[in-house]
Amino acid sequence: MSDPSIASIMFICCFGGALIGLMLHRLVPEHHLDTDSKDTVKLVMGLIATMSALVLGLLIATAKSSYDAQETAMQQLAANIVQFDQRLARFGPETREIRSRYRDDVLRVHALVWTLEGNRTEALDPRTSAREFDEILGGIQDLVPKTEAQHNDQAKALEIGSALVHTRLLMFVATNSRIPLPFLIVLVLWIITLFVGFGLFARFNLTVMVSLLIGALSIAAAIFLILELNHPFSSLLRISDAPIQYALSRIGQ
Repeated sequence: MSDPSIASIMFICCFGGALIGLMLHRLVPEHHLDTDSKDTVKLVMGLIATMSALVLGLLIATAKSSYDAQETAMQQLAANIVQFDQRLARFGPETREIRSRYRDDVLRVHALVWTLEGNRTEALDPRTSAREFDEILGGIQDLVPKTEAQHNDQAKALEIGSALVHTRLLMFVATNSRIPLPFLIVLVLWIITLFVGFGLFARFNLTVMVSLLIGALSIAAAIFLILELNHPFSSLLRISDAPIQYALSRIGQ
């Protein structure tokens, strides 16, 4: 199910809960809505509201931290791509073919990740280009350094190559993380309960309806934001490919 669909269902559930509360307001006996009853229910609603706010805040903070980590990893990946190419260039003209193949590999992965319709998760999987990159690393290992500087460049290129594989693997694993469904269901039930309570103690009028509508939209927007942040390569908040574009402009020259 898509993120907008989940957010829409969340909005319908919240606003529907508020409407149920408004209907219950007319059906519940008057002595159930006296001051003492209202105070007790409001205390329970305050407890649920506090827990819901804490969980929502935690989910947003966690999703944002994951998004920032992916963005940082992307920047590190771009830096390693440039350093990898620079080391090969310093080795000498013998690496021209290897550098060309490597640039083609980066272009291919970039095209898979930043497509118009969004990323296919498997595009980030290092296994999709393992054979090509293994051949590139094998070509580097087969180089015969003639000087100490070339030997250092060869060793450093192999080291950076291993770091590239490691970074991509971490990004792939992090991209597949999801919010546990039971966790989300419990949060939804808490929030629906709150909206039922909001409607229970309100009288039907335009001001109340607009307030409940805005509240339901706000909750749905928060859930949508959390879900979008958990898909940094395929959502409306997709991570920019500027670092990789910069790296492509620097390699293979």
